[in-house]
Amino acid sequence: MFSTILIANRGEIACRVIRTARKLGIRTVAVFSEADADAQHVRLADEAHCIGGPRPQDSYLRGDAILEVASRTGAQAIHPGYGFLSENADFADAVAAAGIAFIGPSGNSMRKMGSKAGAKDLMAAAGVPVVPGYTGEDQSPDLLQREADRIGYPLMIKAAHGGGGKGMRIVRAAGEFAANLESCQREAKNAFGKDRVLLERYIEHPRHIEIQIFGDTHGNAIHLGERECSAQRRYQKVLEESPSPFLTPELRAAMGAAAVQAAHAIDYANAGTVEFIVGQDGGFYFMEINTRLQVEHPVTEEVTGLDLVEWQLRIAAGEPLPLSQEAIVQRGHAIEVRLYAEDPDAGFLPGSGTLQTLRLPAPSAHVRIDSGVVEGDTVTIFYDPMIAKLIVHDSDRARALARLREALAQCVIRGPKSNVGFLERLARHPAIVGGTIDTGYLDRHLDEFLAPPREDTALLLAAATLQLLLQEAAARDAAARAADPTSPWASADGWRLGHAGTRRLAFGNGERIELTAHGYGGEYRIERDGASHAVSGARLDGDALTLRLDGGMRRFRAMPDGDDVLVHDGDARLRLRVEPMYRSLAGADGSAESRIRAPMPGRVVLVQASVGVAVQAGDVVLVLEAMKMELALKAPRDGVLAEIRAQAGEFVEADAVLATLEP
Repeated sequence: MFSTILIANRGEIACRVIRTARKLGIRTVAVFSEADADAQHVRLADEAHCIGGPRPQDSYLRGDAILEVASRTGAQAIHPGYGFLSENADFADAVAAAGIAFIGPSGNSMRKMGSKAGAKDLMAAAGVPVVPGYTGEDQSPDLLQREADRIGYPLMIKAAHGGGGKGMRIVRAAGEFAANLESCQREAKNAFGKDRVLLERYIEHPRHIEIQIFGDTHGNAIHLGERECSAQRRYQKVLEESPSPFLTPELRAAMGAAAVQAAHAIDYANAGTVEFIVGQDGGFYFMEINTRLQVEHPVTEEVTGLDLVEWQLRIAAGEPLPLSQEAIVQRGHAIEVRLYAEDPDAGFLPGSGTLQTLRLPAPSAHVRIDSGVVEGDTVTIFYDPMIAKLIVHDSDRARALARLREALAQCVIRGPKSNVGFLERLARHPAIVGGTIDTGYLDRHLDEFLAPPREDTALLLAAATLQLLLQEAAARDAAARAADPTSPWASADGWRLGHAGTRRLAFGNGERIELTAHGYGGEYRIERDGASHAVSGARLDGDALTLRLDGGMRRFRAMPDGDDVLVHDGDARLRLRVEPMYRSLAGADGSAESRIRAPMPGRVVLVQASVGVAVQAGDVVLVLEAMKMELALKAPRDGVLAEIRAQAGEFVEADAVLATLEP
């Protein structure tokens, strides 16, 4: 076994590898960018070295810099994690050429899977089921049209060298093919540098099921069961689980055997994932092999009781597979969701900033947290905005879902916006609970998973009650410290001269909410917009708020958080910002409609218009690159561009004014 390894990655996966290495007594070397100098993986490793600037191409994608650190520190192996260089065949070859073990498959195996078209042909030749389609090199539009007509509709056009959901189009009629082909080729050329496409039959309402495989350098290959990843938004996985609620034992065995067959076809060694698309009739078809450890590997670990990173290390060190196929046993059910700094109600716009509050459930036999950040860390604009992976495990699926809902209810994130509320609604949705969700369901019904427009009166009153109890507790503390604790000004009951125990509260939640409260000591009458509600017996014990609301007893999880109050009723949460009663008049003239601001920190990649040019509402003025995506910044109204305050290549801060309009 190795004595020292280098981890060529960052964040959660780097921390994950360090944990296993430490368990095995292996010394770890981390690499980091200038933006990650204080990151958790840097602090957890035994040794860490800076390899460049904050952009991935200046640091984590610099294979030469990583190899130099490995050589200088005596690392015997390099673990690439996932993303960055993990599926770069040239990097794998360079590591091997340097006399260092690559903790992953060979560059040769990667190359065989690097092209979707080539991989599909190879799998078909090996007898692995593939979706009917066309993968030929002849890319003339007329031939592609004929092949599309032969395959039949609906069909999918896919970039042959793509990934991440880019360069994909669904075509439902022959007359729509040509325009979709041009659009797909153009996107593929821009994203991957190559415009070759392949065609395949589109499977309606498919399931996405992947098989975890492992191979060693002694010719052995096995699978460790399946993960279902059908809950997706724009081809990005949202919830993963094992075992799949869709598979029968017979289908599970057939897919596992096909995955092992695929591994043997490319002489696969180390961890990999064979991804299949599965029709409602149970027909399954090869999609691709991800030649690395997957983000969702913890669900497989939870149901098998195995440490997949340990397996990776042992196989890279030349050991045979630790277990035979017959020895692999699955127990219980595991589910994983990913907590992201993003705003689901704003099109899942990625966020950034300091994690002012980060409270996650305590790890236990049923709950696992994989994270690369702690409270006070910063989610930067340069990398994926994942905060943590939340994994739950229990004896069956219903219990695992209950564990997931309870664990999500305990999550408190303040700073950048997060997708916690979205995940809570997801975990309660009938399509998830019933195990019927397909890969397109979220995109077809996204509004069912977003924040409800209707205000929950009970949650609002619970938040107001929490704030009243907090005010009273603060006043009691002040009275205890006061020189004259009998003074009415130190009273905790809301008494003020001329106000007869009346208190006014103001909260911000997109719009301003004002309430009037009468009473004290847990007995209140709360009024808003002419409606009055009776709250009695209110008591705060730790994070448990109990009260009688209009006669009925209710229990809430209550969490004061800085200037915010957060309440949760077991199904939904409400976070409100406590505001002063007075209103600021700044900006009341509507001048914000004349400014185009950066919604988040990023780099300006394109200035589409110039000063003096007339624009219409919705016209793109600038394009901002942040969180590995491009954001088009549009004119808020018709007008003439008065100023452009940024130029292409410039980094800008969140809320910076980038352009202004005049009538």
